[in-house]
Amino acid sequence: MERAQERVPAGGPVPGPERSAVALELLVHGVGGTTPQEMLNDPRTVRITGDDTAAVFRRAEDVDAESRPEDHRGRPVPEAYVWCNLTSGNSARALWLLLLPFMVVNLAHWMQPTARGHRRTVRLYGLLVRLAGLTLTVLLVAAACEVALDLAVWQCAGTRACAERHSWLGFLSPEVSQHGWWSRPGRRLAVAALVPAALTALLWYLSHRTWSAYESQQPIDRRPEPDEDTGRTGLGRPGFWYGRRLVARLRAAHTAAGLLTVAAAVASSAARFDRRPGGPAALDTAGRLLEIAVVATAVVVVWVVCRRGRTENRLDRELDEHLVRRLPLTALLLLLLCAVYAGWERPGWRSAGLLAGGGTTFGALALVQGLLVIALAVVAHLLYRSRPDARTVLRGQGGPAVAMLACALGGVMSGGVSQRVSDWLDGTGTSIDGPPVLLTWQASVIPVLLLVLLVFCAGLGRRAWLLRRTELGAVELDYPGEPKDTARTRRIATTRALAALTDRGPLVVAVTSATTLLLGAGALLGAKITEEAPGAAAEHAYAFLHGAAQTAQALGSWLIGLGFILFVTWGRRAYKDASARRTIGILWDVGTFWPRAAHPFAPPCYAERAVPDLTWRMATWTRATGGRLVLSGHSQGSVLAAAAAWQLEPSVRGRVALLTYGSPLERLYGRWFPAHFGPAALSSLHHDVDCWRNLYRLTDPIGGPVRLSGDCGPEVDRAPLKDPLVYGRTARHPLPAPILGHGDYQADPAFAEERERLLARLRSELPGPRPERLPQGDSGRSSA
Repeated sequence: MERAQERVPAGGPVPGPERSAVALELLVHGVGGTTPQEMLNDPRTVRITGDDTAAVFRRAEDVDAESRPEDHRGRPVPEAYVWCNLTSGNSARALWLLLLPFMVVNLAHWMQPTARGHRRTVRLYGLLVRLAGLTLTVLLVAAACEVALDLAVWQCAGTRACAERHSWLGFLSPEVSQHGWWSRPGRRLAVAALVPAALTALLWYLSHRTWSAYESQQPIDRRPEPDEDTGRTGLGRPGFWYGRRLVARLRAAHTAAGLLTVAAAVASSAARFDRRPGGPAALDTAGRLLEIAVVATAVVVVWVVCRRGRTENRLDRELDEHLVRRLPLTALLLLLLCAVYAGWERPGWRSAGLLAGGGTTFGALALVQGLLVIALAVVAHLLYRSRPDARTVLRGQGGPAVAMLACALGGVMSGGVSQRVSDWLDGTGTSIDGPPVLLTWQASVIPVLLLVLLVFCAGLGRRAWLLRRTELGAVELDYPGEPKDTARTRRIATTRALAALTDRGPLVVAVTSATTLLLGAGALLGAKITEEAPGAAAEHAYAFLHGAAQTAQALGSWLIGLGFILFVTWGRRAYKDASARRTIGILWDVGTFWPRAAHPFAPPCYAERAVPDLTWRMATWTRATGGRLVLSGHSQGSVLAAAAAWQLEPSVRGRVALLTYGSPLERLYGRWFPAHFGPAALSSLHHDVDCWRNLYRLTDPIGGPVRLSGDCGPEVDRAPLKDPLVYGRTARHPLPAPILGHGDYQADPAFAEERERLLARLRSELPGPRPERLPQGDSGRSSA
């Protein structure tokens, strides 16, 4: 490998007259990943540059292609950029399943509608999403407090029957331990606080570790050129793919918020006991001072989250002042003081009923999340109205809808854990009170939500069936003169109809989010008004309503428990099984493309490593050789390719041709993220690169046309490729041709044809790029 790196130009010019004779095809794979051998169609490959996480490979025979340009006339030198280990590598990535709600709310940040001249409104949009992300952190830690502090040590350890069934709680039970030192209620709470505090520490560790491993790669530090316009998309700004300062700031704030949540849970019951008439004055004063300190620190946390987010116009290597960096230590100190305060001796204090503040906390979080989503919808509507685009999903409401889904996922996860732990601790169902009433109400609305989705999916199925009937005639027109094969025609038409359902995804999200918001509001009101579980609240109603309430409550508890078991099982399987991790990696390929701008505990952004990798490779190679370069991206690789092309200097960007196939650039990213991949952004990309061609199939559920307006449309989009390539058996294809769908675009002759067309359009004698000064040393690796 070292010899290969020595023989390939790394940055210096290639001597000799053949400086622009070599053409390079840089291949970027899509979701799920692949091997360099498969990408290059050669079992002998050599790593040119990179590491075990992401690297560029060549065929062994092409390692020194730049020194032998005469051997590569008429054909490009293929290179493969392999980045699949960024999302589906070692077993630790199974832990990322815990971060699913954080990933979803982070997506909502980037879904703002296209807007110009509304900077304050755009900032307000980002602020609301960051606040929603903060509530998710508090919700997850509050769920851990509910399990450890309330259900385990307050209720179960405080009840003799429950404590005797779980011997590991014996030393915390007054009856079982004969009123041992640790059996005091406050000391029990202090011991149990280790669980949510450890969870917060784990989230901090994952965020810090993944930043160092994935996102600490600095892009090329360059000065914007006079003719450069980054107003159409932020993806071309120098600091877009380097959010070190923001991630560090949010990580400190969210870590402090988690620790403050634990501190409040530990001290609240003790403070309530001390406020009773005749209570100890010294402890009462100490409790009030601690509450003031916790509230004041919480205000600082919110202030830190509300501060301006990203600095994208320059490469920001600075970190915030000591106040932000020491915020988690302050919160940890308050937690320790609260533990000491709660563990102080208090004669006559007994644990009974629910832990103080549990139901209020979950109710307040649900209310705040609902209000934030509604406010976000209003802001998104204002932004969309300023510059409407018919292709934008849900008329600009995609971000609020996804934020609502993130809150729903957080609620389901917290409620599922609490319900399952309660059922496990309380085998008889009579010894402890169980989780707060609101969590039971939230579980009870899940069957109603699933019923609504089932009806809606039935409507989608009917639509697909009608579309399939239409496609039957279209398939026959696409293959004229072929002998009719009814079964073959139906398979092709069915594949096309199912692929078209992707475009109905926004409606599924809209129905799910709207239904969740309404049912969540109903659950909150029901729990607040009745203060009883749905079955008990409807006990004196009509028999039908009572039966429906009991059925919903039982079915919801079963469903949420089943979901929790499946979640744990999948995570355990992914920890041990590489193929399962690969499946999870596909989800992260789509969900973690964007930087962590709204939630620091979201899974890491692999693009903050991949995009600088591609940019450095293209910039240094074109500068060193002056050759022609075709950037070839499939599926998610086309998104990375476009992002890397935007990061190039305009003088270098104009020396690059772009070939995309199976690309979601417009079909998914352009519709869901219009501010960054909308029509203006894609048009500017087409204008800036030397040439661009896009391939897609009607059977592809992910890829689609770029849909540029005017003459640019057919200039970029080729007519849909035939899939399958041949309808029936022929002399050249004696066996049935497969329906390829989203894969194997290179098997179509159109791929080689379009690649040759791009190479021919690239100027054979390219002027050398303007001198550029690259940073000295390595690729700018740093740690957070």
